[in-house]
Amino acid sequence: MRGKGRHSRRTCLRATVAGVALLLAALLLSACGESSSDANQPSGTFRVDVTEAAFPTKQFLGQESTLRLGIRNTGKKTVPGLTVTISIAGKAGRDSSLPFGVRDPQAGLAQADRPVWVLEQGYPRLAGSTEPGGATSSNRKTFVFGPLKPGRTTNAIWKLSAVKAGKFTVVYRIDAGLSGTAKAVTASGVAPGGTFATEITSETPETEVTDSGEVVEIKPPKGSGAGNSR
Repeated sequence: MRGKGRHSRRTCLRATVAGVALLLAALLLSACGESSSDANQPSGTFRVDVTEAAFPTKQFLGQESTLRLGIRNTGKKTVPGLTVTISIAGKAGRDSSLPFGVRDPQAGLAQADRPVWVLEQGYPRLAGSTEPGGATSSNRKTFVFGPLKPGRTTNAIWKLSAVKAGKFTVVYRIDAGLSGTAKAVTASGVAPGGTFATEITSETPETEVTDSGEVVEIKPPKGSGAGNSR
């Protein structure tokens, strides 16, 4: 039932004032948290080396492949927030919001971003783990692996399925944080990263069924190997 009279109006007014006060308090706390977080971002350079960088150079449509990166902290300070940013080289890759996709320049498309590889759900992961090991950031191309202590290595894997034929170069860049104040450098003082040049063909390999019922390739595509790191 709806109340009437002065008492009811005072009750509604108090409820409204209390609600506004709670909203203002929440906004103030949120702003304070963001300011504090920004103020505490570490700065400086952090030494890392790429110990492994591998992705098959020859693939075919529908094939599941694994991209592997090993990153070691060779310095004396903990890397505050190891990140890996991945994109496909060229304007179409840079313009796409997908790490393993390109942007179709045709006007009027409902979805202009087109995947070249589809990233399997739950990846990237740390090698040997069954749990996701790299959180996505506001930039879908950047994966966050968290702090990395001196002398430790992060071995990350991305499981991908090729869905677009052609020749593509995958570019990866490693950094020490999201804020831009923490920089990762190699022993030679340059930003760590590299490329993988890969050709995806529409030709499928010959397969056969083993006695156990498993489908295996008779003549798998030749060529697999590491990309170029720096």
